Amino acid sequence: MTESLHQPIDVLDPTQDQPLLLIGNPDNRRTQGLQEARHRLGLEPAVVLPYAQLLENWRQGRTIADAVDSELPISLIRIDAPGEDWGVERELLFLGAKNDKSPLTDGICTEAFSAEQVLSLEQEWGRIYAPAQWFRGWKACLDRMGREAREIWPDARFMNDPADIRLMFDKRACQQHLFSHGVQVPQTLQSPQPIRSYIDLRTAMQCAGMNRVFVKLACGSGASGVVAYQVNPRTGDEIAETTMGMEQAQGKMIFFNEGRLRKYTRSEEIAALMNWLCAEGAQIERWMPKATLDQRAYDIRQLVAGGQAGHAIMRLSRTPITNLHLRNERMLPSEAGLDEQRMSLVRTAAQSAMSAFPNSWSAGIDVMLTSGANPLAYVLDVNPFGDLLYRVQHHGLGTYEWEMELLRKEPFQHA
Repeated sequence: MTESLHQPIDVLDPTQDQPLLLIGNPDNRRTQGLQEARHRLGLEPAVVLPYAQLLENWRQGRTIADAVDSELPISLIRIDAPGEDWGVERELLFLGAKNDKSPLTDGICTEAFSAEQVLSLEQEWGRIYAPAQWFRGWKACLDRMGREAREIWPDARFMNDPADIRLMFDKRACQQHLFSHGVQVPQTLQSPQPIRSYIDLRTAMQCAGMNRVFVKLACGSGASGVVAYQVNPRTGDEIAETTMGMEQAQGKMIFFNEGRLRKYTRSEEIAALMNWLCAEGAQIERWMPKATLDQRAYDIRQLVAGGQAGHAIMRLSRTPITNLHLRNERMLPSEAGLDEQRMSLVRTAAQSAMSAFPNSWSAGIDVMLTSGANPLAYVLDVNPFGDLLYRVQHHGLGTYEWEMELLRKEPFQHA
């Protein structure tokens, strides 16, 4: 694969530079990548509003107006991922505690921290903290960001609308939304009652005749809380493959992302895992065989921006889970010899998914192809922050350069 180029790029009309507010974490690779791209294109740096500052302001009764000069002529607002910062994660858990209006929000929440407890939490590497509570906080954060920013800059536009980001983040709601817009997605496991436990899951699988499913934490990312689960209908033997580890601590079970796949075969361990996932809120869908290359299953992350399909990267694995952070192999479709028929299916599926969010401009769409001579394309996930792709180019540009160049040529145009 080709490394990102470093020679200067010819600058177009600088009057087309739109003042951009970036809400993100200043020192992480996303913010740095975006700022480097703007510098190379001769654009002014984005104005960065750190999540840590914003969330602390809110906790102290202040607003975005106290963190960013309201006189700045902001015309575009980019909301970036809040991850990779423990202080920010803790503040979102705090916000989730403050917005817990019902004990049954998103299912039976098995783990919760009071606002006071959250502020004294110390990070345990890899631990997944109260995901339903975290998601409540993230939704409240998105809602408030949208409301306050529109009050200060009524003419500014969000690259991705906060309400859309919220929808994309909830795998259950997102897949239903895509399906309602005619986008082909894997079949969801149906049940007349909410699936809130291991017993509920087994019963629903048996009733549906579905022996292999993916169970995904509704608000997880990067394979966090993803389980490939199968039951032998003849013997009842079970296998659950996942990145999640678990251990007893202070009288309760806690769960971790281990960065590697584990295989569970004991029913009591699988039950503990599924009870927690289903209670926190899970998307459960049919496990469909993916197309393979040299005995490795693959899917494709396809970036779509401004209605255009750009950078694409294959994610290959000898396991059911293909996420790149598990050190799975990455490959350009051209390196793999993927033909135009298959890539056209991927691009069309990704663009169709993006068009279901007319108020948003870009996302990384995960698309799988079925095996065989006449494959079908299914959309697995829509990631509003899915443009962090290393060593991949489109028309000679990296992902952030390509996006900023599109925005400069077309000052703002949703899909």
